[in-house]
Amino acid sequence: MKQQERKQRLALTILFSGIVFCFFIVTMLVVGSVIIFLIRRGFIEPGSDIPKIYQLIINIMITSVLIGSFFAAIISRIPLKPVNTLINAMNRLASGDFKTRLYFGRIFRKHPTAVEITESFNYMAEQLEKTEMLRFDFINNFSHEFKTPIVSIAGFAKLLKRGDLTEEQKAEYIDIIEEESLRLAALATNILNLTKIENQTILTDVSEYNLSEQIRSCVLLLENKWAKKDILPELNFDEYYICANEEMMKEVWINLIDNAIKYSDKGGMVKINITETEERILVSVSNTGAEIPDESKELIFRKFYQADESHSSEGNGIGLAIVKKIVRLHDGDITVFSRNNKTVFTVSLPKNPN
Repeated sequence: MKQQERKQRLALTILFSGIVFCFFIVTMLVVGSVIIFLIRRGFIEPGSDIPKIYQLIINIMITSVLIGSFFAAIISRIPLKPVNTLINAMNRLASGDFKTRLYFGRIFRKHPTAVEITESFNYMAEQLEKTEMLRFDFINNFSHEFKTPIVSIAGFAKLLKRGDLTEEQKAEYIDIIEEESLRLAALATNILNLTKIENQTILTDVSEYNLSEQIRSCVLLLENKWAKKDILPELNFDEYYICANEEMMKEVWINLIDNAIKYSDKGGMVKINITETEERILVSVSNTGAEIPDESKELIFRKFYQADESHSSEGNGIGLAIVKKIVRLHDGDITVFSRNNKTVFTVSLPKNPN
């Protein structure tokens, strides 16, 4: 491999030197031709010994070509050095070393073009490194989320096979198996939904509908969850209408409200507001409870990411990824604010998406 790289670099050096050499030959030929033309036209009076003048010109041209070729072979290494540096860095990056960063020497690093190349290459390497970390985390989290309910189902199924259980124990174990089965089904559904949304680039089935009524319906769908935690959601908004994909937006509100209930303290506050500007509608879903760390505010929208790394809290880390994809598909934006034991997710949507 090393020998092949050396041959490739040598070929590049020879090519570059050959180009310089060709330019040099062309220059010498042009200069020589001009001198001969001037002599023949009588603009230059060389004297009686014209053959010697021609011979001298030819000797000068040959000597210039030889000297120029020698210096071209040596000097061409200087401009080729950053090219070799770039190729080496690209090869390391291609081989999977995503910590590779590009740095030119003192001569080139301050040149605007070199600065631009360095910044672009290093940014690309950083993004690839993050992507690799995400891929690794995705595999780990995905495996964990699927393995946990399967192990629970298998374990309680074995206990039921023993037959020496009370009716209460059987009912409890069956409930757990049912709950874990539903959890697996929900996870599979979310993955399918996310895959479908990620592959969708054009927003379809857009219609005008009552946004306020939709959010009220989503709150009612989650009544069992907020009732268990002694929470009464506060809905502070009038009637608002929006043009969007109704089914997709329903998924957004259910995920955001469900998260607000899930991470709110028992007897805490869950509040939903709707405001508008001339061109956009803003929906905020807030709750009291544990704050989201600053370093996690961007990560929470990634697939399978959970701020609770112990996975002790309910959820699989897909909901917010789906939310962001849907909002982006509607040319909207979602932001999160978390301070003083209060977390607010704000969705900004255009009234009429393109």
